[in-house]
Amino acid sequence: MSVAESHAETTAVKKKAPIRPVTPRLRIVLYVVLTLFGVLAANGLYLTSITWLQYFTDAVYETHFYQFMFLIHLGLGLLLITPVVGFGVLHMIRSRHRRNRRAVRIGYALFAISITILVSGLLLMRVGSFAITSPSTRNVVYWAHIIAPLAAIWLYWLHRLVGPSIKWHVGRRVSIAIVGFVALMVSFQASNGTVSQGIAPASGDKYFKPSLAKTATGKFIDEKTLHNDAYCLRCHEDIYNSALHSAHKLSSFNNPAYRASVRETRKVATERAGDVQASRWCAGCHDPVPFFAGKFDDPNYDDVSDSSAHAGITCTVCHAIQSVDSNIGNADYTIDEPKHYPFAYSDNSLLQQLNSLMVKAKPAYHKHEMLKPFHKTAEFCSTCHKVSLPNEVTDYKEFLRGQNHYDSYLLSGVSGHGASSFYYPPKAQTNCNECHMPAMASNDFGARYMEKLGELGVHDHAFPSANTAIAYWMGDDATVEAHRAYLKDTVRVDLFGIREEGTINGNLVAPLSDSVSVVAGENYLIETVLRTMKLGHHFTQGTTDSNEIWVELTAKQGDTIIGKSGHRDDREAVDSWAHFVNTFMLDRNGNRINRRNAQDIFTPLYTNQFPPGAGQTLHYRLAIPEGTTEPIEVTARLLYRKFDTEYLDYIRRDRDPERDLLDLGQPGDPNDLPIVEISSDSLVLNISDSTTAISDLEVAEKDSDGFPTWQRWNDYGIGLLLKGKAELKQAAEAFQHVAELGRFDGPLNLARVQFSEGDLDGATESLSVAATMEPAPPSWTHSWLSGIVNRQQGNLEAAADSLRAVLQTKVPERDFDFSLDYRVRNELGLTLIDLAQRADVQGDDERAKSLMNEARSELLSALEVDSENVTAHANLVEVYAWLGDTENEQIHRRLHSKYKPDDNAAEVAQPVARRKYPAANHAAEALVIYDLQRDESTAPLAQSR
Repeated sequence: MSVAESHAETTAVKKKAPIRPVTPRLRIVLYVVLTLFGVLAANGLYLTSITWLQYFTDAVYETHFYQFMFLIHLGLGLLLITPVVGFGVLHMIRSRHRRNRRAVRIGYALFAISITILVSGLLLMRVGSFAITSPSTRNVVYWAHIIAPLAAIWLYWLHRLVGPSIKWHVGRRVSIAIVGFVALMVSFQASNGTVSQGIAPASGDKYFKPSLAKTATGKFIDEKTLHNDAYCLRCHEDIYNSALHSAHKLSSFNNPAYRASVRETRKVATERAGDVQASRWCAGCHDPVPFFAGKFDDPNYDDVSDSSAHAGITCTVCHAIQSVDSNIGNADYTIDEPKHYPFAYSDNSLLQQLNSLMVKAKPAYHKHEMLKPFHKTAEFCSTCHKVSLPNEVTDYKEFLRGQNHYDSYLLSGVSGHGASSFYYPPKAQTNCNECHMPAMASNDFGARYMEKLGELGVHDHAFPSANTAIAYWMGDDATVEAHRAYLKDTVRVDLFGIREEGTINGNLVAPLSDSVSVVAGENYLIETVLRTMKLGHHFTQGTTDSNEIWVELTAKQGDTIIGKSGHRDDREAVDSWAHFVNTFMLDRNGNRINRRNAQDIFTPLYTNQFPPGAGQTLHYRLAIPEGTTEPIEVTARLLYRKFDTEYLDYIRRDRDPERDLLDLGQPGDPNDLPIVEISSDSLVLNISDSTTAISDLEVAEKDSDGFPTWQRWNDYGIGLLLKGKAELKQAAEAFQHVAELGRFDGPLNLARVQFSEGDLDGATESLSVAATMEPAPPSWTHSWLSGIVNRQQGNLEAAADSLRAVLQTKVPERDFDFSLDYRVRNELGLTLIDLAQRADVQGDDERAKSLMNEARSELLSALEVDSENVTAHANLVEVYAWLGDTENEQIHRRLHSKYKPDDNAAEVAQPVARRKYPAANHAAEALVIYDLQRDESTAPLAQSR
């Protein structure tokens, strides 16, 4: 062979030599990929195990350590992108012509699976425009990310089987990396996500008393952790912005009204006991940030300039509550410093972004820490919206009932738990949030699809309700209007009828439409009905002593007012002789509680609250002028203003003009707080020939504004019934009309009247009539009435059966469950005691004991819902005495004494108040008639507001 031929053959061999698929440098990249993948696999196995453990145990194990592991998972995943893609592309290019086509195809599949792992991981991070909000799509991506690594391991194994032999030393290197990774996990396990220093109050648990609020550790919580709304803003901008406009945000010393009142409470507490401890009762709900930080008792605490004084109820305060510890309210909750993801408190923007990245990618831990199931319940709201005043505050009794939204709601038809309501909604409102946290459209992180909106939304944290004063002072016109819109038509005003002769026994002409004829020179009562329409608790509720809600009724001919009630003077103060929907509360000296001075509360002179789905009937006397022929226009308006003029003057006197930024005006200035018209109604009185009796005139009985005639009659009767014995006769007549119109409400409510009058046979007959009507009455209400009537008649077995039937009634499709009606349970307990005593007299000891034990069980069940229930405690005293259980008898005797109202309080304070406040004395009478011409004056319309 010649030299030339030999060179040509060598060249051909070289051309045919295969390209090496993995070069030395590329091998280094492979090692990096395998090492990172090994560590990532171990880390992912840990994260996946935690996820499955949570799924099977229904517990949350995503601790602070877990969050660090997840952060490492993200970091390793991001680190893998470049080497995996780089190695995969170069290795694919260099291997694409290999003869072992099976190895090439498996390699292609392995590279595709690797890309799937990386892309699915990026998508799950919710970064920028790649965020996946659809739950179903996100679920698919999640499972792709879980399954793909398993497929990658399998394909890699196959790929290596058809290629060069596996080099086990690589596995050893990966093992070393995993050991290092585990060591890193252990070091992170020792990390701590809290910032509080663990300082305990010097007085221990006593520090929090008389508030029932407490911390999980018994130690202070750093104010930084509770006053950290900016952290929430990063992901929940819409919720954050709405919460800024809430009364919760302005609950503390940043609320001028509260600050003025609590300053006096602190002053009085210091005078009585030498310290401000009694005012801690306020702090558990109103001032949680300075309270739990240990600042509240500081004698040098600056309630104007200190940042904690302006914190209010922050996002964290509500969401860091770990448990609601009883049903008694008064801030009986346990709070703890929330556990956050790493870098939650960092000021470094990069670390903040890392924190947000972890929260968004793995939100389960954050959701568990900040949103617990009880946060969505009415019981959670009750921790601060159910109040009792302890002896430390009043220097009077151990227990005095304050505001109580919770039981008012619980025992209503709105909640689906109260069996004795007059009306029931198609479906119960199972919590407070449905009304006070309405859905609003949002693209915030955490927003979810809401059927009411038809799009993504969150719950409005402005809590629209009624506190227009704070929003007005802050210049927040939008929130004032939100409250105004919320209050609109929550209560209906109905000019229902007129009574001749100006007396409650006069002939009633009703129901009225837009006009009615009257006779000149005669007196009439204008029968006016208030009816709660969109409320789940009493109207009014909460601060009933300072809420100013009144009826303004005006009768005018042309531009001249001939009769009025509830008008305002030049200072915008409401005439004290108006009808107010409030509580006229007294101190022990008979002075009105006129400045939210809770420490002085003693007893009410009157209470004009009325429950949801119920009415209040008012009587206004009007004398038609002699010789007049011009029609008279009567207008009734139900008006609301957050604070009355007397209290506003008190708030203004407390203000420090040199330090306070808000200008509330000066004492003596007009009351400029917004007045909201809740509803109104009008009527024209046409003057007829004086020879014609009004009872002979035609009155149109048509539905008023969509409210059927039977319902107007029913509401009128309900208002009369709730007023008391003075108007039961008129209530019975109203319900007779309802019965004639074919509604079961007529005989059913007539039975209530007859029971109140002691006409038990009549009540039984009315209940029988109601049961035959179509539609049928609510079985639970009928059974409740049957039970209490039968008990009074001595039909104890039938009574017990009826009352048990109520408690066993559930209507799932309407979310009704009457087992929580502790009033019915108390009635059953009393009935069982009666039965036991009867069996005892008859010598049936075994049955008597069985019945007493059943009574005990029922009464204890009532206390599980309302542990302060005086009726249950009183009857348990009797039960335990009969059973010979002296220890429990004494326990409930003491509790009964604690919760029992002071029967002597009214005799001490009311006589003084009746002399001091003639208008309130008039409003406290059993039968109240408001005289529209009390001062016998007329005034041009322009001179009277």
